[in-house]
Amino acid sequence: MQGLLNETAGLLAFVRTVQAGSFSAAAKSLGTTPSFVSKSISRLERLLGATLFRRSTRLLAMTPEGEAFYAKIAPLLHDIESAADVVRSHREPAGHLRVSMPTELGRMILEHIVEEFMPRYPAISLDIGMTDRAVDVLRENYDVVFRVGGTAQDGLMCRTLAHLDMVIVASPSFLDRHGKIDSVDRLEELPFVRYATSGRPYPVPLPDGRELRPKGRLDLDSATAIRDAAVAGVGAAYLIKPIVEADIDGGLLVELLPQMALQTVPLQALHASGRMPSFRQQLFTDFVASVMAKSGA
Repeated sequence: MQGLLNETAGLLAFVRTVQAGSFSAAAKSLGTTPSFVSKSISRLERLLGATLFRRSTRLLAMTPEGEAFYAKIAPLLHDIESAADVVRSHREPAGHLRVSMPTELGRMILEHIVEEFMPRYPAISLDIGMTDRAVDVLRENYDVVFRVGGTAQDGLMCRTLAHLDMVIVASPSFLDRHGKIDSVDRLEELPFVRYATSGRPYPVPLPDGRELRPKGRLDLDSATAIRDAAVAGVGAAYLIKPIVEADIDGGLLVELLPQMALQTVPLQALHASGRMPSFRQQLFTDFVASVMAKSGA
């Protein structure tokens, strides 16, 4: 459709509006006005003969036609925007990367990113979001997302970078109150600071295939918060070993049943299926993998 190829402004305005959530946010990212974005999308809708958004004073939501069109057009625009990487890969790597990673992982490797990656690749700029929330890679327009554990989101390509050791820990003050922990049965009696999302606490997989479903009065969705609560003696905690190793070495936390080999969990890099990773994306992912390998993960 030749007319569609002439509607670059409308295509960009549509995709950015979906990703940003409003005409005004899309306009800001494109360096234009909300009026221009709205008019560009209206022109695109007339060309397509379909309504892409349901508009009201409080709501901007995609129609089913808009959902289907976005699923087709967003990957194409991403590939066009990253096409320059084919040329840049033969010169200095350059461009922008939008990244998401778990909070504690980010804290672990941020120093390496700032002191090693950024000086090595001065033409690459980074937007790094640190959250334990399972972000929507496609809708929130991330180039690459690092996630601990498996992923259930469709339309994603996955690369496993490392297998992370897990530990169950508690503070010395907590153990003073609850006594020696020498069996799984004793673990099941303990209150935990539990990792939970959407009101659902996660179980602790045991080496024999069983799942420990910990009891507890405090549920959190952040490894950082769980670690802080464990150090304060609120409860035992099931955490990635690299983020609490310093606490264990310093005596702030004690590893429970260290002879029990807990299952490792994967650290994965995710990006949209059907898109070739950009050169800068590959460089950054390889860098994270190398940092984790050096840390013993």
